[in-house]
Amino acid sequence: MTQSLPCQNDAENTKTQLILYLIPVIGFFPSLWTIYRRQGNREQLAISRLSITLAFTWLLSYLLLATGAATSDFLALRMLILNSFCTSGYFLVSVWLIFRILRGKSFRLPGLSNLARKLWE
Repeated sequence: MTQSLPCQNDAENTKTQLILYLIPVIGFFPSLWTIYRRQGNREQLAISRLSITLAFTWLLSYLLLATGAATSDFLALRMLILNSFCTSGYFLVSVWLIFRILRGKSFRLPGLSNLARKLWE
């Protein structure tokens, strides 16, 4: 029977938490809880801020495009298509960030990470 080192086990738990924060829509809630309680290390707080910013950006654009599609006769189809691109982009960026964390690479997004830090600090 093999036992993992405590340090290795902590790193795996942290990586699992980071992945949980980035799950589209669902990860918003543990991220919000982490920010609210100010628990976790610097990396967990940064991922939580990024996850919340991504979710709010997606939700705001989703609601605006859906409202525009409902009120416009001429642009309705274009706005619905743009809405689906926005939703797909949110999910793809979240999955891409999860893969980057699994590989041990940086999770920062140019512009959006800085915005998230300024909004939620």
